[in-house]
Amino acid sequence: MTSPAFPVRGPVLEAALAQGLERVETALHEAVSHADPLVDATSRHLVEAGGKRLRPALTLLAAQLGSGTDEAVVKAAVAVELTHLASLYHDDVMDSAPLRRGMPAAHEVWGNSVAIITGDVLFARASRLVADLGPVAVRIQAETFERLCLGQLHETVGPDDGADPLEHYLGVLADKTASLISTAARYGAMFAGSTPEQTEMVAAYGHKVGVAFQLADDVLDLASDGGQSGKTPGTDLRERVPTMPVLLLRARAAGPDGTDRDRALVAQLDADLSTEEALAAAVAGLRGHPVLDETRERASALAREAVDEIAGLPDGDVKDSLVALAAALVDRAT
Repeated sequence: MTSPAFPVRGPVLEAALAQGLERVETALHEAVSHADPLVDATSRHLVEAGGKRLRPALTLLAAQLGSGTDEAVVKAAVAVELTHLASLYHDDVMDSAPLRRGMPAAHEVWGNSVAIITGDVLFARASRLVADLGPVAVRIQAETFERLCLGQLHETVGPDDGADPLEHYLGVLADKTASLISTAARYGAMFAGSTPEQTEMVAAYGHKVGVAFQLADDVLDLASDGGQSGKTPGTDLRERVPTMPVLLLRARAAGPDGTDRDRALVAQLDADLSTEEALAAAVAGLRGHPVLDETRERASALAREAVDEIAGLPDGDVKDSLVALAAALVDRAT
């Protein structure tokens, strides 16, 4: 059986989630299959690369607050994973990321245009599934998709003059990452017949967990060897993609307490990072700087806030597993 990529409390719940994930995996492969050989190959590229399936697992877990996993819950879980996969095809083009999940990114294999169109096809497949779930689900999907686009847009253009870069970045994460994780939790609770109060709790939990998750990824991009993240370490640095450690460093260097070390590291990051040696030196500089630990603590604080959002859920294995999930997402970066 397929096990969730986070600790699950209780053998009955663990078995239910494993069985649900097998159903999701089967349905996911069916959803990306296509009569056109090229579209079939490109659509399957990231599905067959694997992944944590965090979002569908969260949908299935939230569904256990109600009646559990049924066909509607499985469709919702597949839809959120398709939406996530589609966004990765687009993100990798915009970030020029060479690897995804330890494999060449789709644009490295087929080129930018094919990768972008493949992402569009997956968005369409997700929308088709959500259409079967009713108008409320369609509205939620549309709102989530809009937030994904806004997050990418605001990341691309950067903060307005005079705006706080840190607050701008957290807003980007809320849209680009947290919105879909929140929707994943909302769908699970909603389609399993949970109360509106419980549905709002897990949605708020998913939002804060989502931001914490991305902050942990910011740490992993620097602290891992690439095996954990499936990406080349420092890819975001090379492509000048803002991340929390870099923004914290720039704030320190520009402030009254900035040190020569801070300013020297900023200058290093702003220099040419096209060679492997220059990139490795920049990554090493950030790995040894306090901003990495500060980013970890920010992720941990948000994970604790996420747990506070579900304080009103019934005690039991589902709530305990949601608490364990929040901790596990942040522990990846320690």
